[in-house]
Amino acid sequence: MSNDFIENLFGLHGQTAIVIGGTGVLGGSICEGLAKAGAHVVVSGRSEERGQARVDSINATGGSAEFIAVDASSAASLSSLKDAVISKNGSVEILVNCAGVNSATPYEEITEEEWDRVINGNLKSTHFGCQVFAPLMASQENGGAILNIGSVTAHLPLSKVFAYSASKSAVVNLTQNLAREYATKKVRVNVLCPGFFPAEQNRKILTQDRVDHIMGQTPMARFGESEELIGAVILLCSRNAGSFITGAAYYVDGGFTAMRF
Repeated sequence: MSNDFIENLFGLHGQTAIVIGGTGVLGGSICEGLAKAGAHVVVSGRSEERGQARVDSINATGGSAEFIAVDASSAASLSSLKDAVISKNGSVEILVNCAGVNSATPYEEITEEEWDRVINGNLKSTHFGCQVFAPLMASQENGGAILNIGSVTAHLPLSKVFAYSASKSAVVNLTQNLAREYATKKVRVNVLCPGFFPAEQNRKILTQDRVDHIMGQTPMARFGESEELIGAVILLCSRNAGSFITGAAYYVDGGFTAMRF
C-alpha cells in the first residue's frame, strides 16, 4: 500500500481545522493529530496559556497551528472566531466541537445554575458552533466536515452524571438532525463518542469504586489514551476516506457499549 494512496485517502493538507476546546486533554490530542495529518489547526478555547502551549508544540514538530480565544457558549464569540479565521485563512474545512464540562452532583442536589452550566457547556456550545460554521461550509466549493464530541453516556446512562449524560444524548440527536439537514449541502456532520479517557472534567468522579465498575464493564479493561481518538477523528474529518459517512455516532470505548450482563 503506497504512501500516496494513504495521503490521498486520509491527508488533510491545504485544509483549515478549528478545534473548539483544543486547550483540553482530548481536544489537545485531536489538534496534534489533525496537524500531523496536514491540516492547519486553529486551537481555540478560553485559556491562552494552554492554547499557546499546544500551538508551540505543534509548530515545533513541523505542523502549522495558531491560537484564537473563544467563549464556546457565546454565538457572538464564535462568529468572531469564524471571521478571524476566514480573514486569515480564507476557508474552514473542518470543525471539531470539543468544549465540555461535567458535574458529579447527586441528582436531588443539582441546582438550576449547575444544570445550566453543564447543558450550556456541552449542548449549547455545540449547537452554536454548528450554527455558525455549517452555513459557511455549505457556501464553500468543497463543503466541510463537522465533528461533535459525544460520550458513551449518550448511549448508556451513567450514574452520578445526570446533566452530562442528558447533554451528550442531545448532542447525538442534534448531530443526526444536522447531518440530515446538510447532507445535500456538502457538509458532513458526525459525532465521536469516547469511552473513559481520564481528563480534567472527569477526574473528580473517578473514585476507586467507580474505576472498578468501569473496568468491569470495559472488555479491554483499561482507560483510553487521548491519542487513541486520533484515527477515528481523521477518518470522520477526511474528505475522501469519510466521504459517505454522515450522521454517524462513532464509539471509541474499548468495547464498553458492547457489554451486556
